[in-house]
Amino acid sequence: MRIVLIGAGRLATNLGIALKGAGHEIICVYSRTMESAGALSEVVGGQPVNRAEDIPVEADAYIISVKDAVLAEVVSAVTKGRETQVFMHTAGSMPMEMFKGMALHYGVFYPMQSFSKHRIVDFAEIPTFIEANDAMAMEKIRRLAEGVTSHVYELSSEDRQYLHLAAVFACNFANHCFAMAAEILEEHGMNFDVMLPLIDETARKVHQLHPLQAQTGPAVRYDENVILHQAQLLQGHPFMKDIYERMSLHIHQKAEKK
Repeated sequence: MRIVLIGAGRLATNLGIALKGAGHEIICVYSRTMESAGALSEVVGGQPVNRAEDIPVEADAYIISVKDAVLAEVVSAVTKGRETQVFMHTAGSMPMEMFKGMALHYGVFYPMQSFSKHRIVDFAEIPTFIEANDAMAMEKIRRLAEGVTSHVYELSSEDRQYLHLAAVFACNFANHCFAMAAEILEEHGMNFDVMLPLIDETARKVHQLHPLQAQTGPAVRYDENVILHQAQLLQGHPFMKDIYERMSLHIHQKAEKK
């Protein structure tokens, strides 16, 4: 298919590379800055543009991968004059219906993964959730998705918002816990690398056990001596102390319920 990429960030970069590898042609890359558009077009091909009016008026699919905060604005700009084309966005928490009234054929292509421009992921391993307003859009979105991964699922906008919420806990919040651990270690002259075997084993464990079964540590049995002592160590970090105490209590409540 002939594809226009709207956005040149982390997701667009990984997706563009995967789509090109699957044999699709990227005919245009749009970004707010010519520098960003040009950088991605050098990798995946296509004409770099930084004005909506310069985006081709015909393509097999227009894939919009931009920040949620500007998605509505970008959708309004890029659909104008292209209303009969097929559009899709890649946002986890934004509804499909934001295209309604601006495009005839539209949907969602949401790959659930954390992306970086400098660490290209294997799309074949990524679960991808799709949705469309009609058969024409669904056929193209499914074809694109199944060309880069075998893990393709239809999911409504209503359910996808809960999927994205769960992903925030599993990825963003978990990574913030890593950052807090790094801060504690670095303040006391230790390197975060010592945590990596523990982190890796924790991740491997939930491939075989439900997270509730995999949970360990003083909070499970609510060992007050340990919890109170560790909370005291965080006196200089009130936010972290609050997170520690609330997390410990919640872990214990879940363990008791189980």
